[in-house]
Amino acid sequence: MKLILIGMNYKTAPVELRERLQNYCSNQDVALPDLMRNSEIKEAICLATCNRIEVIARLGDPVRGEDFLKSFLSRQGNLDIEEMEKYLYVYRDIEAVLHLFRVASSLDSMVMGEPQILGQIKEASRMAVDRHATGVLLNRLTHHAFQVAKRVRSETEIAGNAVSVSYAAVELAKKIFGSLKGRSALLIGAGEMSELAARHLIRQGAGNIFIANRTMARAQQMAEEFHGAAVPFDDFPSFLPEVDIVIASTGAPGYILNAQMVAAALRKHKQHLLFMIDIAVPRDIDPDVGELDNVYLYNIDHLQDVVDANKALRRGEALRAEELIAEEVAGFEKWFNSLAAVPAIVRLREKTDSIVRGELERFSAWLGGLSEEDRAHVEWLVSSVVNKILHDPITVLKEESSEGEELSDMAAIRRLFKL
Repeated sequence: MKLILIGMNYKTAPVELRERLQNYCSNQDVALPDLMRNSEIKEAICLATCNRIEVIARLGDPVRGEDFLKSFLSRQGNLDIEEMEKYLYVYRDIEAVLHLFRVASSLDSMVMGEPQILGQIKEASRMAVDRHATGVLLNRLTHHAFQVAKRVRSETEIAGNAVSVSYAAVELAKKIFGSLKGRSALLIGAGEMSELAARHLIRQGAGNIFIANRTMARAQQMAEEFHGAAVPFDDFPSFLPEVDIVIASTGAPGYILNAQMVAAALRKHKQHLLFMIDIAVPRDIDPDVGELDNVYLYNIDHLQDVVDANKALRRGEALRAEELIAEEVAGFEKWFNSLAAVPAIVRLREKTDSIVRGELERFSAWLGGLSEEDRAHVEWLVSSVVNKILHDPITVLKEESSEGEELSDMAAIRRLFKL
């Protein structure tokens, strides 16, 4: 195949090194031309994300091509090759195919089952195609990877369970209310956990989102991003009667919400149902709040139990996904092996077409006496006979090559037809 996949990820290299390479490799207008200038790189795709930097390429000479790629990455990482090799993994031929299929299916992701990586591979492939850096092999490989990822997501539950605390919090709210469409939420704190929760809330159709943070500028920034409203941190208790969901994740050293504050808010709407999730450590909400009527209070331990259980479910689904990927790798290998027969088949077709054209030309005087329709029938008949004669030899060539066997029949056909 002369296929190679070389790179590093969050498991093999520190973030400082990945950052250096990502800054370079994500600029495809620079990275791809630099790769393709080397005569040993016939096709190439650069995948640069916060968690992985990978180059997949079809090589001319496998040894010289691999040496170039290692030196290429070491230069961009500002390390000598020996130091760089401590962080690299290298997959060749069918192992490279397997790795790419696993990455596209998110089996190699930090959060197994996440969907972002597939979009990132599609974008990397598109940019390589736009810059004329790919050909038959990588185009077929990436499209096959997309199909594999789709099959894994549709035939397994690998992405069907919450495995982040923020996602679990929103899923729990959904179970309480049945649907989050039109439900309003108050996010106390504007850190990463709150940002993730806001994304999940919006995906579930939540309505108004209020954001309270000690730094008002950050609350306003997040509110603008999610089309919500920033509220002064000291005033957030007054918004409790206006919302259905409260997610608290501040860095406060003690409780910022107690039973008296929540009870006062609920008195304004006696039938109001309030779902509260405290994902802060130390906790933001006094546990006594959970004793109030119409209040459902959960903390991070409740959610972590859900997350841990769902991670176990995903690991089980990953076994099924690995089986599907193994099937698809075998299918890709069969397609690639069948390419070995293509030159012989093309030459066989060319030779028979040349013979047909020559014989028709030799009998052109006789054919000239026929009507245009009759002449077309004769030409069709001759071509049909030739195609039927070639059908079995071509079928044998394709089957033999796709199984990766010794191509003895191909050698015999070349001798018999003097190709």
